Amino acid sequence: MMGRIAILAIVGVALIAGVLMYYLQLYAYYEEVSAEEVGEVQLVTRETGEPVAIAFENFKAIDSTSAPIRFRACFDIADDPATLAETYVTYDGAEPLVAPGWFDCFDAEAIGTALESGEAIAFLSAENITYGIDRIVAVMPGGRAVAWHQINACGEVVFDGDPAPEGCPPVPERLQ
Repeated sequence: MMGRIAILAIVGVALIAGVLMYYLQLYAYYEEVSAEEVGEVQLVTRETGEPVAIAFENFKAIDSTSAPIRFRACFDIADDPATLAETYVTYDGAEPLVAPGWFDCFDAEAIGTALESGEAIAFLSAENITYGIDRIVAVMPGGRAVAWHQINACGEVVFDGDPAPEGCPPVPERLQ
């Protein structure tokens, strides 16, 4: 009899812990943010290397204070990817990160497939938006666009505990 109670207690605690972990990963730390909170959607120009604002509409985004790479956004723009590629810096190696299922406008698998096939083009929106993290904007035909944060080459090295490679900005004290 005592064995059954112990087993039920262990299974109950494990079930509660599992549900709690699921909730924390998918809901607790994410917040919907408005376009005003995020600021302008920008792309870095080829000519000057500076970010400039682009027009957008139908903006929807989520972010989290728990990690700098949890930002995801969906919006519409008027220009097609090929036209933008003539003016703005493209981003090689863009890999969209999976968003929570409830944020249904951001499908990382479909975005990744579109980037691999060349149907979509990724652009640099902001380099080192937080040290070691870039903001990427991918634009699909028809003007659908998405944005996310991705660890850059400097971040990969520094976050592993190694010294920053040449060409990286100085490492903030909090990361040393």
